[in-house]
Amino acid sequence: MLLIGENIHIIAPKVKEALNARDGAFFVNLARKQKEAGANALDLNIGPQKKAGPEVMDWLVDCVQEGAGDDMMLSFDTTNLAAIEVGLKKIKKNGHANAIINSTSAEEERLAVVPPLAAQYGAKLIALTMAKEGIPINAEARVTLAMEKLMPRAQEVGIPMENLLIDPLVLTVSGCQQYVPHCIEAVRMLKMVADPSPLVNVGLSNVSNAVPTPMRPLLNRVYMVMLMAVGLDAAIIDPFDTDLKEAIRIVQQRDAASAVGALYLKLHDAVAAGAGIESTDVDMNDPAQAEIWKTVQVLLNNVIYCEQYLRL
Repeated sequence: MLLIGENIHIIAPKVKEALNARDGAFFVNLARKQKEAGANALDLNIGPQKKAGPEVMDWLVDCVQEGAGDDMMLSFDTTNLAAIEVGLKKIKKNGHANAIINSTSAEEERLAVVPPLAAQYGAKLIALTMAKEGIPINAEARVTLAMEKLMPRAQEVGIPMENLLIDPLVLTVSGCQQYVPHCIEAVRMLKMVADPSPLVNVGLSNVSNAVPTPMRPLLNRVYMVMLMAVGLDAAIIDPFDTDLKEAIRIVQQRDAASAVGALYLKLHDAVAAGAGIESTDVDMNDPAQAEIWKTVQVLLNNVIYCEQYLRL
């Protein structure tokens, strides 16, 4: 499982402030801490940065490599193609082609320019199942977009399947709940559409966007277990979320030593088989297990999400 640290993101006020002030120490420290927390790659989301993008990326890569080392995989997350290329050139100059371009969509103008850049530098490419009309509603439509647009274009420009990460786009339970199960099924289907199949990536925390902060980690980690069950290869996550990392470890090591661990594995295996856990699998007298049960019902769209769902 490739874990991509999400914390260098322009939407975060402290990151935006540090970027505007060119506070290098802030980014050195944040990169170092994400690596120490277990991130395998770091996403550098600088926003559009239409004019200053190349200069910002050049400076930021120096800071991040000082903190995490020049062997840390970097994900260049911006719509500014010139800024992405600056980052790619810098990594290659340092002897590493260890990079991800985040991202292309299936829009023709993006497909024309982004995949060739990934091929040129040997970078991995995150490809979103999103067209000019927006994000398809159901799993089948997202997979069709990947098969008819994203995968053929990657093959056309010479990107090997192991460097292509299809992102079926996680949507939030707050406002888009009915589409949340479709992403699970899209991951399942994407792992069966080709041999070799593309890698599949998600932005995990999107599932809990606009949800009260205390509730977000629970939704994220339960959804992660469900996505791992259908073959997820990579995720953009918060590496400082220790409970999330513990859930990932439990699944990877098949550790049923704790009651919660055993429930996670039951959930994983049930989703892998195309089903869900039953109430009889859960000790409702254990608050942690009861919260997982209620969260699964929300994520499967069996129970309508509201901010009080854990208390109902």
